[in-house]
Amino acid sequence: MAHALLSASGAKRWLACTPSARLEAELPESTSVFAEEGRLAHELAEAYLLKALGKIKTSEFNKLLKPIYAHKLYSKDMDDYVGIYVDEVIRRLNEARAECSEDAEVFVEQRLDFSKWVPEGFGTGDAIIIAGGIIEVVDLKYGKGVPVSAEDNPQMRLYGLGAYDEYDCLYDIQTVRTTIVQPRLDSISTEELSASDLVKWAEDEVKPRADLAFEGKGEFCAGDHCGFCKIKATCRARAEANLALEVYVDRSGPELTIDEIGEILFKLDEFKKWAEELKKYSLDQAENHGIRFPGWKLVTGKSNRTYVDAEKVAAALLNAEYSEDIIYEKSLLGITALEKAIGKSKFKELLEDAQEKLIIKPTGKPTLVPESDSRPELNSLASAEAAFEYYDQTN
Repeated sequence: MAHALLSASGAKRWLACTPSARLEAELPESTSVFAEEGRLAHELAEAYLLKALGKIKTSEFNKLLKPIYAHKLYSKDMDDYVGIYVDEVIRRLNEARAECSEDAEVFVEQRLDFSKWVPEGFGTGDAIIIAGGIIEVVDLKYGKGVPVSAEDNPQMRLYGLGAYDEYDCLYDIQTVRTTIVQPRLDSISTEELSASDLVKWAEDEVKPRADLAFEGKGEFCAGDHCGFCKIKATCRARAEANLALEVYVDRSGPELTIDEIGEILFKLDEFKKWAEELKKYSLDQAENHGIRFPGWKLVTGKSNRTYVDAEKVAAALLNAEYSEDIIYEKSLLGITALEKAIGKSKFKELLEDAQEKLIIKPTGKPTLVPESDSRPELNSLASAEAAFEYYDQTN
């Protein structure tokens, strides 16, 4: 699959840190289990959506499913989660048809070109619905690690731009909607902009930054956009931003003030992430590339005993007349593993919605978060103590 230098998925990063795109392009592509799982989920979603829309026959649908079901990352709950996305697309399509006297159009896995504003820029829209002067791009996000909102989302806006540019001449588009369906987090979010406002954003904010990024120019800038950057471990701008904690060393007084602690708390999570990424990078360079870092050496770490062959161990113990109840243990799968094994819908039917409720979610342990967090505040010491007490009783 081809990748644009200035991809929509990386827009948040290259818009904030324009020289990073060219620097990343010099490094090899990498993948992860999570990325592969997401790709597989998108293939499954495409097959189900095409079948639901009547665009493919049952025989072709089954042919598409066969390699997906055989994939090592496929699980029954993937069908359930993908089904939520497909149902949402169909629901929005039916709403568009009901509200519009004209026939609504729908396109699946459509290539979107936004190179008018971003040099060589293109991407793929999972589902596009057009009706009554409104175009909507619906995107499946299969990940569950980080909640993703459609609000003020540059990736989705670029998809919207590409869709608008492609179809405006045929449908006189006045409004652009972008929707993210993140089924594993039970999240659906939508942003709606007038076409003129979207184009103005592209002209005023995107195009100047994209031109800089394409040329590899501009200033490096660290921030929450660094998460998927290929040079996040060794980026000097990020290191300087994290090591800026040293400024507190020169302040007066033997202890940190309440205000200083508040400032530092904002920096700690990012500092910990950066520190772990730097350690991981350094170990890889020492172990796999022979790099020596001054003052450090590569040694054999601690290890635990392990069975050479579990079946032979069991056979040896059974031959010595130890009973199975001594050498084996049986336990119920954890909640996440069990849901994955039997599928989300059956899990909900048999355990969550059963007459005798068998799954509960206890109150979480109190934690400090920024004021921008949407959760209600525990605004008294007594309420915090009560929460701690409940947590202790249930764990």
